[in-house]
Amino acid sequence: MLDLLIRGGTVVTPHQTGQFDVAVSGEKIVAVALPGTMTYEALRVLDARGKIVVPGGIEPHTHLAHFVAMHPEDNLYTMGPEEDTRGMAFGGTTTHIDFCFIRPGMDFWQTLEQRTARWQGKSYVDYSFHIALGGALPLDIFDHIPEAIRRGFPSFKVFTVDVLPPHPKRPPYRLDFGRIQLAMEKVAASGGIMVVHAEDHDLVHTMYERLEQEGRTQGWNMPLARSKTSELLAFRRTVQLAERMKAGVYFVHTSAREGVEVVAEARGRGLPVYAETLHHYATFDAEDYKKPRGYIYHTYPSLKYKEDRDALWHGLLTGPVATVGTDEFPTTLDVKLKGNTISNVTGGNLGAEARVGIVYSEGVAKRGMSLQRFVEVTSANAARILGLYPRKGAIAAGSDADIVLIDPAVRKTLTRDDFHVSDYSPWEGWTVEGWPVTTILRGKVIADQGRLHGSLSDGQLIPRQIDARVLSQPAC
Repeated sequence: MLDLLIRGGTVVTPHQTGQFDVAVSGEKIVAVALPGTMTYEALRVLDARGKIVVPGGIEPHTHLAHFVAMHPEDNLYTMGPEEDTRGMAFGGTTTHIDFCFIRPGMDFWQTLEQRTARWQGKSYVDYSFHIALGGALPLDIFDHIPEAIRRGFPSFKVFTVDVLPPHPKRPPYRLDFGRIQLAMEKVAASGGIMVVHAEDHDLVHTMYERLEQEGRTQGWNMPLARSKTSELLAFRRTVQLAERMKAGVYFVHTSAREGVEVVAEARGRGLPVYAETLHHYATFDAEDYKKPRGYIYHTYPSLKYKEDRDALWHGLLTGPVATVGTDEFPTTLDVKLKGNTISNVTGGNLGAEARVGIVYSEGVAKRGMSLQRFVEVTSANAARILGLYPRKGAIAAGSDADIVLIDPAVRKTLTRDDFHVSDYSPWEGWTVEGWPVTTILRGKVIADQGRLHGSLSDGQLIPRQIDARVLSQPAC
């Protein structure tokens, strides 16, 4: 007796797309077979006729329950997993990866334990954490990297830039390149990957000074401070160092054509270099800052220009850009619009709920992205690069039964009522073609036709281990 049988849908498997039935027993997929060939009875049958059946989305980049450093005097924090993962469940994301920040004065293992405890029993979907290393860390901190990888945390985030101008209450983000080199040595030797926010620190902070002196501090000048040249230089320097250290690199929130080109060049030379972009970067640009409420579209680095949007879509469609994340940083509208200068516009996005649907609508429906490629950029590639595959990111026997049904017949203009996290969404007023309608986490239907059936106890911490091929060549 099966627990669940999904019948009649167009199923995207790792090897082909076609009409298949998907059988689930307990938390696992046990079979994917041609229609009518499975004779097992099931406790529940889902009719997926007219629907597209894909693996649950994997959101590789979230900042939940995170200090809002843009407004350090106010002691604000982003919404937690109990709030934001509700939207993920509705939007077809079944796993997310957040961050555990290690800074000077922190105990490595105690901090990681506290971060994981914050999520326990408070997430509708599965989760893991990148370990973020920031500030002038004692060198012996890096000795913990091999053990962290053994415990299932194989990705290490570094910033090549302090994201904001100095303030006594702002925590450090930047890791100097000497310490980045040390991290790369430890990570490469133990089967981990570097996750890099790459901007040139000197260019960014000198531009902050220049714009301040010139009286051009309005937030819409952000692309001048967080420039395309800054991304170019930081990407190139990081790739050169990683090549020497034989380390794999995953560039987060690639925002500019120049970043895409550096990644494509590195991959062309056989280096294990991967790029993530955001659906915000692919659909909005710097002109959107000048709209009423225009700062709802901002994250760090900044939105760029039309040529960059075009380059990002080209990269998503053809390969150099491997994944779509969000830099999820959920707040209320009041907090999001609290700043209006280059030094205090609230960063991050509120987009995890919309990510799968927007990429389907903009990629598949409007730009002809194949369903196979859609699954890669929303799920499978993140699973491969960050060590979740094939447990996650695949509709295949033995994989977790994390499954999403997308209805391609949906045609609507999104309203506030379509979202379930905050009091606003950047996607209000956006017209879509196709949208997730059913989300299944490890065999349990957690959202269906606009109703939430999951609970905060459903999400589990998932240990990760990266395939050696991902770390030796551009494997996806």
